[in-house]
Amino acid sequence: MTIAALEALTFGLGRMAAAAGRAGHRLCLLTGNRAVYRHELARLAPDAPLDVVDVDTHDPAACRAALAALPDLRGLINSTDTWSVPGADLAAEFGLPGPDPAAVRVLRDKLRVRELLRARGVGGVRAVAVRPGPGAADDVLREVGLPAVLKDSAGTSSRNVWLVRDERHLAAALAEAGERAFAGRLFAEPFLAGPVYSAETLSWRGRTRLLGVLSRQMSPEPHVREEASGFPVAHPPAERRRIEEWAEETLRAAGHLDGFAHVEFVLTADGPELVEINRRIGGALVGEALCRAHGVNVYEAMIDTALDRRPALLDGPEPTGPATAFVLLYPDRAGTLTGWSGLDGLGAFPGDPRWYPTMAPGDRVEHLTDQRGCTGILLAGGATAELALHRALSAAGSVRPLVSAGD
Repeated sequence: MTIAALEALTFGLGRMAAAAGRAGHRLCLLTGNRAVYRHELARLAPDAPLDVVDVDTHDPAACRAALAALPDLRGLINSTDTWSVPGADLAAEFGLPGPDPAAVRVLRDKLRVRELLRARGVGGVRAVAVRPGPGAADDVLREVGLPAVLKDSAGTSSRNVWLVRDERHLAAALAEAGERAFAGRLFAEPFLAGPVYSAETLSWRGRTRLLGVLSRQMSPEPHVREEASGFPVAHPPAERRRIEEWAEETLRAAGHLDGFAHVEFVLTADGPELVEINRRIGGALVGEALCRAHGVNVYEAMIDTALDRRPALLDGPEPTGPATAFVLLYPDRAGTLTGWSGLDGLGAFPGDPRWYPTMAPGDRVEHLTDQRGCTGILLAGGATAELALHRALSAAGSVRPLVSAGD
């Protein structure tokens, strides 16, 4: 039998295929760009239970035809933001287990989620749609105030996000937004003061388990680029219970009842406040961090959910495995990537640092203010997330992306 995946996150494909094989199935990846998975595909054994079908995954008709050609299709995994809505639509069309497409459409729209949670008394943050361009400044000042965050309601990888603290920066951000293409629509919300985290969760029929909390180190203002993360953060037991209860209430109110979720929040002086909900496992190396901490292949829960089975991971013990941390490596200028210096010296650092490239020599680096500029991720381990992060930062400091001169 076959379980299909409509694209996937950059890392984790090997573990996903292994989970499908353990369940007695083959995994079939539908992708429009297999180069995204080059690191994972290069590490797979020749007999891995994985097939790759090259198809324009932005073309619903082409995806429909590719799925119809698969032998004994039993499930469709949808683990990305970009393909969450078409994936839900296709699963429903083929009669496969999956979320309600209407609920997925709500979750894909950050502004609608804000409005829904506020209406249901779960979230207190007010957000308003604004028109890109300088004429919207008065609306932002009147409805939201400063400091504020402007963002794309369907954006990913921190694209089209502006943090503004004064009227001059607000006018500049709105003018810049007027020249950008948006996946959704522009909206404004108050800036939340405090450290950023994400709750990594697994739900089944509305019951949610907190698998752990991931720290999120952001770049200095005004950019909101992600720089480093550690997992699992050791919050005091009472605070951890509060985060778990808040995440479960928030997900249920937003309509996410089954499967993984990556719930980004700011831990303010008054408690957790939502940033956004992603109905998937966290990106970058969050899946790897989950597997190491829990000592199991957590992607088996993804296979279970795709087959409409209650995931065993819901009942697992608290994580006792090693903590991990990872650092995203960005170049200091745009151009053509030629490689990295320092990779051959990583073995001298503690924490067994591992290198996960997201680009290859010859790729163009064009965006430096969001995650599209990340050339690779360095992961290291430790007894706690704090120690792992110190090790990852130390090792990452010796690696430098090389960009060709004159580009």
